Amino acid sequence: MIDTLLSALAALMTFQHLAYMLLGVSVGLVIGVIPGLGGIAGLSLLVPFLYGMDPISALGMLIGLVAVIPTSDTFASVLMGIPGSSASQATVLDGFPLAKQGQAARALSAAFISSLFGGIVGAVILTGFVLIARPLILMFGSAELFMLALFGLSMVAVLAGRSLPKGLAAAAIGLLIGSIGAAPATGEFRMIFGTEYLYDGIPLVIIGLGLFAIPEISDLLRKNSSIAEGNALGSGWMQGLRDWWANLFLSIRCSGFGCLIGAIPGLGGSVVDWIAYGHAVQTTKDNPHFGKGDIRGVIAPESANNAMQGGALLPTMLFGIPGSGSMAVFLGGMVLIGIEPGPSMVGADLNITYSIIWSLALANIMGAGICMMLAQPISNLTRIPFHYLAPCMIALICFAAFQATRDLADLVALLGIGLVGILMKRFGWPRPALLIGFVLAPQAETFFYQALQFNGWGFLLRPGVLIIGAMTLLSVYFGLKNRIDDVGAEGETVVTSHSSRNIQIVFALAAMVFFGLALWDAAGQSLLGGVFPLGVGVVGAVFGVILLVHLWRGHSDHPAFYDYEIVGDHVGSEGNGWFWTGPAWIGGLVAATALVGFYIAMIGFFIAFLRVRAKATWLRTLIMTASAAAFILGLAYMLSLNFPSGWLQNAFDLPWPIR
Repeated sequence: MIDTLLSALAALMTFQHLAYMLLGVSVGLVIGVIPGLGGIAGLSLLVPFLYGMDPISALGMLIGLVAVIPTSDTFASVLMGIPGSSASQATVLDGFPLAKQGQAARALSAAFISSLFGGIVGAVILTGFVLIARPLILMFGSAELFMLALFGLSMVAVLAGRSLPKGLAAAAIGLLIGSIGAAPATGEFRMIFGTEYLYDGIPLVIIGLGLFAIPEISDLLRKNSSIAEGNALGSGWMQGLRDWWANLFLSIRCSGFGCLIGAIPGLGGSVVDWIAYGHAVQTTKDNPHFGKGDIRGVIAPESANNAMQGGALLPTMLFGIPGSGSMAVFLGGMVLIGIEPGPSMVGADLNITYSIIWSLALANIMGAGICMMLAQPISNLTRIPFHYLAPCMIALICFAAFQATRDLADLVALLGIGLVGILMKRFGWPRPALLIGFVLAPQAETFFYQALQFNGWGFLLRPGVLIIGAMTLLSVYFGLKNRIDDVGAEGETVVTSHSSRNIQIVFALAAMVFFGLALWDAAGQSLLGGVFPLGVGVVGAVFGVILLVHLWRGHSDHPAFYDYEIVGDHVGSEGNGWFWTGPAWIGGLVAATALVGFYIAMIGFFIAFLRVRAKATWLRTLIMTASAAAFILGLAYMLSLNFPSGWLQNAFDLPWPIR
C-alpha cells in the first residue's frame, strides 16, 4: 500500500504532469467564466488532444479542467446574475445581490475559498473511502434514488417565499416542463404538440439562462446604472475570507453533502447546490437575509459543488457510470487513453486512482488561487454602466443557448422562458422552485418507475427509503419554518392596483391553462406514460386554484398580491414596461438571426444597441463591436462551436464565419 501511495505521489509531482494540469486549469477558467457553457464543452475541447499522451498527464489535464469550472463559473453568477453553469445556480440568489450592494469582491472571495475547501474535502474523503466506496454506492437502489429526488424537491418549501401556493405551483410547472419529451418507461412523446424541437425536451441551459439572466438584464437596463450600487470594493476580498472562517462548520457540512450526492449517479451538480443552499437556510437562526445578500447563501452552494466533483469520480472510476454530464465526457477520455474503469481502479491501477484524486485537490488549489488574484480587478466590472455591458451579456447568453441543440428554436425558447421569468420575478413567483422541479423531473420519474418495477409498492418499506423519507419530512418542516422571503421584508405592506391584480390573474390563468394542457395530454398516454404528468398536473392545478381564489377574493395586503413593479426598486426607473427593454432587444437579435444568421445579426445588434440605447459615440461603438466580434469568432473557432444560421445562409453558399 505504501509503495502504491509513493508511486502515485511521484507521478503527481512530475513537471510534465503539473504543466498539463495547469493547462487544464487555464482552459477551465476561460470556459467557466463564459455563462452557459460548462464542463461538457470544455472537456469536449480537450478530448481530441489526448491521443498519444501519457495517461497520467492526460488525466491531469482533464482533472484540472473539471475541478476549476465550478470555481470560475462564480464570476458570471455573482457579477452578472447569470448562472455560469448548472452547478452555480443557487449562488446567484445571494451573490448577485451582494454585487449590486457593492460587495462583489467579498462574495467572490468567499465563494473561491469555499470552492477550494470543498474541493480539498472531496479529495480527502475520496482518499480515505475509495477502497470501501464500492459496497456503499451499491446500497443505493432505484427506490433510494427516488427518495433522494423527493428530498431535493423538499427545498421548494425553503424557496417558496411568503406565498406557498405560488412556490408549489411554480415547482409543478418545472416538473411538467421537465417531463416534456419521451416518457422514461414507454418512450411515448408527451406535450410536444407537433413540435420537433420538443422531442428531447427543453435543455437545462435554456431554462437556467431564461429564468435568471434575462430578468436581471431587463431589470438592470431599466435602472440604467451600473450593477453595483456602491464603490466600496476596497479590501472586500479579505472580508470574504473572514466570512468563510466564521461559517467554517457550514462549509464542512455542505462539502460532505456535495461529496455524498456527487457519488450517487443520476443526481449531480444540478441538485447539490440547491440542497446545500436549503440546508444553510434551515440551520440559520441569527438575522438571516437569504435572497437579499446573505454571504452564507454563497458559502454553502460553493462548498458543495466543488466537493461534488470528487464524489462524482467514484462511480465514474469504479463502475464506469458517469455521475454527471461532465463525467460522461471524462469517462470517454479515460477509455481513449487506455484506462478502463472498473474494479482494477482499486486493484492493480490503484496508483492511478490516487493520482487522479490528488490531482483534483491540487487543481482546486491552483484554480482558487488564480481566481482569488483576479477577484478584485474583475469585480470592478460591476461599476461599469450597464448599458455598455448589456450587449456583451445578451450576445453571450444567446450564443451559449444556441449550443444546447444548435437549433434556432433554442433562441426562441430562451426568449419565451425569459418572458416567463420576468413575470415570475415581478409577481413574486419563486424562480428557483421552478428550476428545482425541472432538474429533478427526469430523475424522479425514472427512479419511481424502476422502484415500482423491481420492488413493487414494497419499496416504501425499505430501510433506506424510510430514513430518507424522514429526512425529507424534517426538511419540509424546517423549510416552512424558515422560508426565504424573496419579495420584501416580512413587515412590508403589500400594495397593489386594480390593473396589477388583473395582470396577476391573467398570469395565474395562463399557468392553469398549462396545467390543463398537461392533463389533456396525459389522458391520451398509456398508464405508465401519463401517470407522472397527470399527478403533477392535478397538484399544480389545485394550488393554482387556491392562488386564483386569493387574487379574486383576498385582501390586497395578502402576499399573493405582491407586485415588484409597485413596491420594488423599479419604482421611478427608466421606462414603464417590462417587455420593452431587455426582451425587446433580445427578440430583435433572434429575429435578425433568423434572417441573416447570428454573426451578422450580432454585429448589427451591437451597433444598434450602442448607438440607440447606450448613446455611445461612433468611435466607441465601432471599437466595442469589433472587439466583441473578434472575441465571439475566436471562441467559436477554439471550441469548434457553430453560429446559428438564418435564411441568408440557407439561400446562399457563404464562407465561414457568416456561413
